[in-house]
Amino acid sequence: MSRSESMLREVKVEDAIGMILPHDLTQILPGEFKGRLFRKGHQVTEADVPALLSIGKEHIYVMELQPGYLHEDEAALRMAHALQGENLTLTEPHEGKVNVKSAIHGIVKIDKSFIDCVNDMDQLVMSTIRSNTVVAAGASLVGTRVIPLIIEEAKIVEVERLAAAHKETGSALIEVKPFRKLRVGVITTGSEVFKGRIKDKFGPVVREKVAQLGSEVVDQRFVSDDSEAIVREIHALRELGVDLILVTGGMSVDPDDRTPGAIKMAGARVVSYGTPMLPGSMLMIAYLGDLPIMGLPGCVMHDPFTSFDVLLPRICAGEEIVRRDITDMGYGGFYQC
Repeated sequence: MSRSESMLREVKVEDAIGMILPHDLTQILPGEFKGRLFRKGHQVTEADVPALLSIGKEHIYVMELQPGYLHEDEAALRMAHALQGENLTLTEPHEGKVNVKSAIHGIVKIDKSFIDCVNDMDQLVMSTIRSNTVVAAGASLVGTRVIPLIIEEAKIVEVERLAAAHKETGSALIEVKPFRKLRVGVITTGSEVFKGRIKDKFGPVVREKVAQLGSEVVDQRFVSDDSEAIVREIHALRELGVDLILVTGGMSVDPDDRTPGAIKMAGARVVSYGTPMLPGSMLMIAYLGDLPIMGLPGCVMHDPFTSFDVLLPRICAGEEIVRRDITDMGYGGFYQC
């Protein structure tokens, strides 16, 4: 006799509260409905008794949990609780699954090594979105479940032990970091815009992207393709007290494109000129003290998702971009057809 068979027994419906259905129960209403009333694995509640009696079930088979075993709902809920971090909420178990959701608009941070460790255990599932994704309040981030209806409690205890040990290091398994309200300064380069030959198309795009993350462009300045003029405006915006400077245009290798050199001339420490992502490979990220400066390539004007969209949310969440962050953008960073 299998373990699951040894757990089955027949009981009166009124005595089945808290017990688990080992199979689906069907309801038939002639001419109206025929289908599943309760699914396999449902835990019977007092409110279910009238419905069970209405389909002629005065006695039903139930599954009793032996010591050391958990129902799929409880197992999924305990795994989700093990992940609990800042700005997260949990759903109630539904069909053996629990979702971890964001309580705020922000950027999600997920420890991939822990998720991999859990998914390497037989019969356990933790399915996540990607770390550093921008999420809205109420967005689902992680789904937890187990494969069988009943699972050994020891497996869930091990997940909880690993989670607790990780949290003792001071880092979260999953969290959503809120965006700060940054004051952003924009320097638009290019003689064609400065002299009014063409209309500025960078400004509106950048303003919208910044606003979507809860920040604000407080000043936009226009300069020709003159390195010293760009340097002066960088320092002027710094004196204004902005939290981020965006320098648009002039990022290619043409002789008239002076933005990268001007950012260096301003005294900034360059993290990277160029990113291994398409579109957006010509983006520059640098720091003048602790003030981030980004040189934005032309693709930001017309491509919906570029390297700018990857890095801007992290800066708005208060993170400092380092060289490793740039290197990591290459894998999975080919968005250009």
